Amino acid sequence: MLYKGRTRPGDIRAPRRRAASQDPAMEILFIGDVVGAPGRRLVVERAPALKKEHNASLVIANVENVAGGAGVTPETVAQITRAGVDVATSGNHVFVHREATEGMDEMPTLLRPLNYPPGAPGRGWLVATTPEGHKVAVINAQGRVFMDMLDCPFRALDAALAVLANRAKVVVVDFHAEATSEKEAMAHYLDGRVTALIGTHTHVQTADERVSPGGTAYITDVGMTGPLGGVIGTEAEPVLKRFISRMPARFRPARGIGVLSAAVISVDEKTGCATAIKRVQEREE
Repeated sequence: MLYKGRTRPGDIRAPRRRAASQDPAMEILFIGDVVGAPGRRLVVERAPALKKEHNASLVIANVENVAGGAGVTPETVAQITRAGVDVATSGNHVFVHREATEGMDEMPTLLRPLNYPPGAPGRGWLVATTPEGHKVAVINAQGRVFMDMLDCPFRALDAALAVLANRAKVVVVDFHAEATSEKEAMAHYLDGRVTALIGTHTHVQTADERVSPGGTAYITDVGMTGPLGGVIGTEAEPVLKRFISRMPARFRPARGIGVLSAAVISVDEKTGCATAIKRVQEREE
């Protein structure tokens, strides 16, 4: 196993600081967890305008709940792609629908967490090319605290970064995890080694966005794109039933006004450093 920039996983080394260039920054738009039909509608209606407003060269969206509020299908991912999303990331719900397991080849822009065991369908990273010709590596990883016990995300990311070392200077990681502590630990582990670490999964946008001295942009959770009327995008009644009775309940996307949550990352593509990160949250009237 290769560990880029370290002798072994336990050795912590200060990140190498990289001088920023004087060229205009490249902008990357990252849209938070898209929930069901309401979330898809918001992406279709707002993503093209947001891309233009922020002059984004690349649009990434987490889509693990895009189909019926949990999971993905080729049709729903295609709808998001047509709306201008260049790369779709996911998480622990990615294989809820059989169409996802059998149809990964139909979703070339979709990533699943790279720390699934060997043999899982799909892939955990890809390298996208912006209209300006810049290479951007996007990696999807999943945490293990209060989550399914996948392979170690720290070691999996070490291995991916070793492979990507000469393919792209700009690297964006979607870390799909429950625990704030695990996300912050990963931010320290990857400081100066990736351009951005964007947290997803909890659906509530946090207010801790920052750029580290090593040039890595970070936010614990970018938030949700979907309806605000329930519990993190889901109808409240079945969620309450499950909490109170501990009986199974089928979750469905909530109704009501929607919110699109995102982050805009400003990047010096020559150095791979982030120069700024800004939260975006648009609520319907």
